Amino acid sequence: MNPEESQTPEQMDEWLEQIEAENSSPDSLLETEAPTSSTDTQPNNANLVPIIPHTEVADARIESTEDSTLEDAVEQPETPVVVEQQDNSLSAQAEDTVADLQRQEASLKAEIANLQASYKTLQEQLTQTQISLGRLVQESLVQLEQRKQALQISVEQLERRQERIRNEMRTTFAGASQDLAIRVQGFKDYLTGSLQDLAMSAEQLQLTPIEPAKPVVTEVKITQQQPQTPQFAQQQFQETTNKIRRLIDQYRSNPDYYGPPWQLRRTFEPVHAERVANWFFKQGGRGALRTMGSRLQNILISSAVASILHSLYGDRLRTLVLANSPERLGEWRRGLQDCLGIGRTDFGPDQGVALFETPDALALKADRLVKTNQLPLIIIDDSEEQISLAILQFPLWLAFAPDPKAVRSYSGERVSQ
Repeated sequence: MNPEESQTPEQMDEWLEQIEAENSSPDSLLETEAPTSSTDTQPNNANLVPIIPHTEVADARIESTEDSTLEDAVEQPETPVVVEQQDNSLSAQAEDTVADLQRQEASLKAEIANLQASYKTLQEQLTQTQISLGRLVQESLVQLEQRKQALQISVEQLERRQERIRNEMRTTFAGASQDLAIRVQGFKDYLTGSLQDLAMSAEQLQLTPIEPAKPVVTEVKITQQQPQTPQFAQQQFQETTNKIRRLIDQYRSNPDYYGPPWQLRRTFEPVHAERVANWFFKQGGRGALRTMGSRLQNILISSAVASILHSLYGDRLRTLVLANSPERLGEWRRGLQDCLGIGRTDFGPDQGVALFETPDALALKADRLVKTNQLPLIIIDDSEEQISLAILQFPLWLAFAPDPKAVRSYSGERVSQ
């Protein structure tokens, strides 16, 4: 398209002046001179410029500028297009940045609005919480004050009651308890004396003459009295001896820690087995053994003896333990209960094991057991320095002799030197 057809004369003049300014630069002159010198058809155009009219000069200038621009477009890269593309990209980036900033602004405004709303909500909740907390603290204080008053009243009542009880104890309880203790001791002495008199009377009644009985009845009585004096070392009791040895070997080699009651449940060492065999076969079930130095060891030996005799005679056996203090009797009770697997119900005057502090009471009990065809086993603790003659008449008794090298302490126990 021709620029003369689309532009006014004033715009054309401005455009021509711009072209002249561009052509007047050294670079443009050099660019225009190169094609003129290379062609032979336009060598005299420069000399004809002063005499050509203005319009023709303008057309020539336009043609020359068009040729030069075409040559420049051929020789040089299309820099204006790149610049325009760069401007377009920069403007697009700027528009994108502006859009992003606008979106960020909108989001920030929305967040600010949300934060303001949540801040107001939190303020309201905080105010309600403070009010509720204040009410709760006030109610708790009131309750605590009421409880404090109730506790003070209870403490005062208890203090008055304590003082009243103390006064009653000072005035009545001390004298009444002393009088009661005196009466109990007197009744105990009365019972002891009565029982001794009764036993002596019973013994005297047995000394009265009895009519002669028939021989058959006499033989029956003899056969009934034979089991009351067991013998373990004689030849005619070989079967019993073998059974005792088997039981001792079983306790030593194959102990049963969960066996039935009256069976030994503890580890049985060879030294214990030797003491038990010596008491059965050399002493015939009546004799004293040297103490093992510990009451628990003595209880283990006694438990083995009681277990063997219980397996031989069953419920006819009654074990009677003699010790001179309740503490030692308590140790014997716990030890026998642990070693034989028996309970507290097996201890008592009419049960399997009975505990005694005095030899006279034990002798009376053993005598009654013999008369009822029972077999008493008397076990004497090593704290007894002397054995009563009333005990030696019974068929089975086991005494633990104290160690002569031991010194008795203030509490009554013997301590080895």
